[in-house]
Amino acid sequence: MAGGFHHIIIRGIERKRIFREDQDRNNFLDRLGKILLESKTSCYAWALLPNHVHLLLRTGQMSLATVMGRLLTGYAVGFNHRYGRHGQLFQNRYKSILCQEDLYLLELVRYIHLNPLRAKIVQDYKALDHYRYCGHSVLLGYQKNSWQDVNYVLGHFGGRQRLARRKYREYVGEGFSLERRPELVGGGLIRSLGGWKEASRSLGGAVRLKGDERILGDSDFVLEVLKASEEHMERRYRFKRAGYDLEKLAGRVAEIFGVQAEALWNPGKYPKVVMARSLFSYWAVRELGVSATELARRMKLTQPAVSISVRRGGKIAQEEGLAILGS
Repeated sequence: MAGGFHHIIIRGIERKRIFREDQDRNNFLDRLGKILLESKTSCYAWALLPNHVHLLLRTGQMSLATVMGRLLTGYAVGFNHRYGRHGQLFQNRYKSILCQEDLYLLELVRYIHLNPLRAKIVQDYKALDHYRYCGHSVLLGYQKNSWQDVNYVLGHFGGRQRLARRKYREYVGEGFSLERRPELVGGGLIRSLGGWKEASRSLGGAVRLKGDERILGDSDFVLEVLKASEEHMERRYRFKRAGYDLEKLAGRVAEIFGVQAEALWNPGKYPKVVMARSLFSYWAVRELGVSATELARRMKLTQPAVSISVRRGGKIAQEEGLAILGS
């Protein structure tokens, strides 16, 4: 969901450590920062724990799946090489909770930044202020990085930075004595709709949600997200019923631009072919549901190159009013 506000939770397989020393943490943060800046993905809060990570992100020019795929694959390869290990590092897929920003931004920032204290990685709240591997210290000005949106969060506590930092610190400190909020780490959909009975009534008895995705917000927000998701899936099924696969899609795009379909699969900088290839990439990923990784393999491109092409294709489709099943 473009512009979506997500609480991301990444866990080590079988709850094993994904960070053994500071070199690992620094490597993870270097990769994270580079990808967030390249994709214009905003980060409001983060915390590294020995066997899991919390991130609070807003998607930008690149899909969340692409951002996380690049981050986790690159880190896992480097980690395995460094320690001479093989196999999976992370527990299945990361968990992504799509959240209603106006209700949960500050609560999630507080929850995420208290994790090192709750896990007893730091001794007390004062020590948390200076903990290097949590966004709390960045918001307070003790650490700096270029990819965390400090001003956006502090802006909720006042216009003057010094006062805003003091109010922010007080707010986070107050949260340590509060009861835990289980919905902040998953299962928010049913709670948001008022329990299973109300959720079943609201959704016409069809309560279905992928196991690694959650929605957290009031009932209107949840139903709006589910409706948009349902409409998107209906479009995909409609394309499949019409016989659309990558080959047929390439033919449709080639017809629109008056180029050979084979040209879409080969590198080249002829402007009309570049535009066609961009629209093809956009429709393949966003409408047919082909992963950027799979499309990159088929087109013999890098995944970042496909992501750029998808963004360019989205603009072309919007500006030209193009549709797969259009006239």
